[in-house]
Amino acid sequence: MPSTIQNEPKAAVALLRALRNTAVSVFYQDAALRFVWARNVPASWSQGNIAGAGDADLLPASVAQRVTAAKQAVVTTHRPDRLDISIPGPDGSQSYNIWIDPDLDPDGTLIGIITTAVETTEQKRREQTLRTLLREVSHRSRNLLAIIQSIATQTGRFSATIDDFLTRFRGRLQSLAASQDLVTSSNWRGASLGELVTGQAARYSLTPQSAIRFSGPSLWLNPNAALHIGLALHELAVNSVSFGALSKPNGFVTVTASLGDETSGGASLSLLWEETIGAATDAAPDDPVRQRRFGSVALEQVVPASLNGKATLDIAKGKLAYRLVIPFGHFEAE
Repeated sequence: MPSTIQNEPKAAVALLRALRNTAVSVFYQDAALRFVWARNVPASWSQGNIAGAGDADLLPASVAQRVTAAKQAVVTTHRPDRLDISIPGPDGSQSYNIWIDPDLDPDGTLIGIITTAVETTEQKRREQTLRTLLREVSHRSRNLLAIIQSIATQTGRFSATIDDFLTRFRGRLQSLAASQDLVTSSNWRGASLGELVTGQAARYSLTPQSAIRFSGPSLWLNPNAALHIGLALHELAVNSVSFGALSKPNGFVTVTASLGDETSGGASLSLLWEETIGAATDAAPDDPVRQRRFGSVALEQVVPASLNGKATLDIAKGKLAYRLVIPFGHFEAE
């Protein structure tokens, strides 16, 4: 807005004009706290001439009361002050840092108040976003550490030697890291089910496109579901490479995703892993596939319990079938 002060020095005029290119506003008030002039007034405060007006004419009542009280203290003490204010608006609150300085004549008599306002709305929003992200990272880190602790405990329980433990534990951590990479690359939204299946299988097959035959709807898993389903896929793939279809040159497994209705409302996701493992398994009840080790515990207990779902692992007539069913809330359409 135009200045009401006449004969300002050229440098001061240029400086005040330059404020138009910034988020800085400058106000001058007399000792009675009536505006004399202002530069770069925020549109949300006023769009006209504010000469003669007071803070209550520009700001919401609660904000004006705080600002006026601070300015009155400066008038009384002749000491500068500062405060932060937030002004509600239709598009959200606008934040400002306010500096209040006394304007004294050579005799020390107060002749006015100079107020500098710097808008910090975007800075506050970035800070809030950062705080939210840090809380989210902390929460997910705790969850991830809990999963790792569970993996370590269960792996140790079903390992015969230290070397056996380290081999299995490293594999499971690598599987977890692969799933975590997908989650992180999506800005923590989760992971595509198809990418998760092929990504886990690719670690154990030179031709994952033919060795893992995936079909089903395009679904997006939330981070918790991605990590736990990734762990289940890892156990199935390791077992298949060791004893099942992927141990054979032309062997393959089929992974089928399907949606079904639930009486509780919302669809459930059914994930079915099927492969041929050979008739010898029928005559070998102590086959490693059926031993009560971490692999089967993870598939039948840990993973479904972590996702409030249910799972079955069936081995009969030379075939292995693992079905995992999880409720709506852990996934959505891509």
